[in-house]
Amino acid sequence: MSFEKTETRLIWRYGGETVIVEPWGKDSLRVLARLMGEPEETDYALLPCDKGEPEIEIGEGWGSIANGRIRAEIRCFGWQKDRAHVRFFNDRGELLLEEMGDTGALALNPHAYKPILGGDHQVTVSFEAREDEKFYGMGQYQNGCLNLKHTVLELAHRNSQSSVPFCLSSRGYGFLWHNPAVGTATFAKNYTQWTADSTKGVDYWVTAGDTPAQILSNYADATGHVPLMPEYGLGFWQCKLRYWNQEQLLDVAREYHRRGLPVDVIVCDFFHWPYMGDYRFDEEFFPDPEAMCRELNEMGTELMVSVWPQVDLRSENFREMKDRNLLIRQELGVPVSMQFQGDSLFFDATNPEARKYVWEKCRANYAEKGVKLFWLDEAEPEFGVYDYANYRYYAGPGPQVTNWYPQQYSRAFYEGMRE
Repeated sequence: MSFEKTETRLIWRYGGETVIVEPWGKDSLRVLARLMGEPEETDYALLPCDKGEPEIEIGEGWGSIANGRIRAEIRCFGWQKDRAHVRFFNDRGELLLEEMGDTGALALNPHAYKPILGGDHQVTVSFEAREDEKFYGMGQYQNGCLNLKHTVLELAHRNSQSSVPFCLSSRGYGFLWHNPAVGTATFAKNYTQWTADSTKGVDYWVTAGDTPAQILSNYADATGHVPLMPEYGLGFWQCKLRYWNQEQLLDVAREYHRRGLPVDVIVCDFFHWPYMGDYRFDEEFFPDPEAMCRELNEMGTELMVSVWPQVDLRSENFREMKDRNLLIRQELGVPVSMQFQGDSLFFDATNPEARKYVWEKCRANYAEKGVKLFWLDEAEPEFGVYDYANYRYYAGPGPQVTNWYPQQYSRAFYEGMRE
C-alpha cells in the first residue's frame, strides 16, 4: 500500500519518499516530505496548533484530506504510478493550487531532490501555473512590483531585502514556504517553483479563505499575532544617523520639550559603543546613561538604543565569545564576516547560550540603566559578502538556516526581557 492514514494524517510512501498532509490550524493544511526518512515537524515559523478531526479517505491510487474550507488530494501518476502530486480545493470544490502533474516524456517530478554529496538535498517543489493568477507579499524586495507574477525572488535576507516566504494568491489561498534555507521563489508563466539550496525535505503550508482578510487571519493564527504597540510608542519618534555624545542627544530632546512638542521615543543609533560587540555605551561620550534616561523620562520620552550583532575582533567580549563557540563560523578563508569600522564576526543567534550571553550584556549595560527599547539592527545578518555557503551556525550550515537568524536575534531579547 502506498497510502495510509492516522487520525490526523494522510501519508503516501513510495520509492524512498514519504509525503504527509495534515491539518495545521483553521482551514489550513501542511505538507511535509522527505527522502529516506520521516519528515520533521520543525517550528521555524509555524506555531503548535489544534489538528482537529479531518476527514480522510483513501481509494485506488489516491487519498484525500479535508479540514474546514480546504481539501487536499494526493494522486499517483506515471506509467508505474510511482510519483504523486498534491492538489488543493476550497469547500466549493474549486481548484486552488496543484503541484506539477504528469509531464509525459519530460518525466518531471513535482518534488525534485538533487543530492548534495555527503550531505542533504537541494529541493525544488513545482506547481502548475495559472496565467491570470496574481501573487502578493513575500516581504521586502527592491523590484517595485506589487503583483509578483513573472518575477524571480531570492529567498535570502540582505541589507534592505527581507525575505518572508508567504504569498497571498488572487485564487483564494495563502502559501507559506516553511523553510529558512537560502533559495529561490519563481512565479513564472508556465510554473510556480520554490527551491531550497540545501535542506532535509519539503515543508509548506496552504490556507483557504473567501477574502484576503480571512486568509491573513489564518496566517496570523498559524505564525503569531503582532502585539499592540505600547502607548508611548504611538507618537513621534526622533532619530538621526547618530548622536555622538550624551549632551547632543539631550540638547535635541530639551529643545523639543521647550517648544512643547512631545517626543515619544528618541533613538541613539550605532557606534555609541567603543567597539562592536561591547554592548554598552562608551563612557567617554556617554558618561551617565542612567541620568540621561531619567531626564528623558521626565520629559515623557523613552530612549531606544541600536544593538548590532557584530563582534569586533578588538571587542572586550570577543575572546570569550570565540572561546565559547558563540560566534558564527566561516568555513573557508580569513575569519572575518564584515569590515566596517573594524573587522568583525557575528554572534550566533541560533545558539541558546549565545542569545543568553548577548542579552545579559545588554541587560546589565542598558536595561538596568533605564533603557526599555532595543532596535536590533543588522539582523540579516549583513555579511560583508553574502556567500551564505561559507557560514556555519549552531543550528546548521548557512544555506539551510541563514534566514532564521533575524527571528532568533529577536528571540534573545524577547525571552530575556520577559524573564
